[in-house]
Amino acid sequence: MSQSVTETEAKLTNAGVVFSVCVEFVNRECFISNEALMKLASQMFTAIGPMQTFRQLEANITGVARRLVHAGVQGSPLQLTPNTFQ
Repeated sequence: MSQSVTETEAKLTNAGVVFSVCVEFVNRECFISNEALMKLASQMFTAIGPMQTFRQLEANITGVARRLVHAGVQGSPLQLTPNTFQ
C-alpha cells in the first residue's frame, strides 16, 4: 500500500514556496516558483500573494508533485515551474 501524505509545512522564499511531499514513505522536498504560482493565480478571480495562492491550491500543487515523484522525476528540490502546469 502506498503512503501519499502531504506535509503541511511550507516556507515562502523570495523565489517561491518550498514544501515537501511523502510518496511511498519517501519524503521529497519540492519547490514551486513564483512564476508558476502567478500562472495558477491568473486562473483565479482575485490577485493574492504567493503563499495564499499556494494554500488555496495546495491540494492540486502537492498532487502534481506527488505524481512527479512517483514517476521518478529527479531533482532536489523537485522543481515545479509554469511549464509543469501546461
